[in-house]
Amino acid sequence: MISKGIRGAITVENNTVEDIRNATLELVETILKENSIKKDNISHVIFTLTDDLNAAFPAKFVRLELDWSEVAMICCHELDVPNSLRKCLRVLIVVNVGEGFEPKFVYLKGAEKLRQS
Repeated sequence: MISKGIRGAITVENNTVEDIRNATLELVETILKENSIKKDNISHVIFTLTDDLNAAFPAKFVRLELDWSEVAMICCHELDVPNSLRKCLRVLIVVNVGEGFEPKFVYLKGAEKLRQS
């Protein structure tokens, strides 16, 4: 087995607990589905949020609602680069996989433009 990272991002409508929760679960569940990932293969997860998103910790929702209490996760602020995408939640899910695995990155809503630059 080897470790590979799967990146993803989504924009969040408002800086509210509910909007961060919904965006987090939509993004993580889409990544899991697109990559056929099982919880037992996840090494760790890093969430970042732009500085205009601070109403909740994304890891909390994944831990409680997807039962990831045994997965190491951390939440951080994204670097505040001038003119960068606002209200953006990013994730890096590191998984243990076989040699031939090719990650499918997932960019949803306004974050789709991150793949165009």
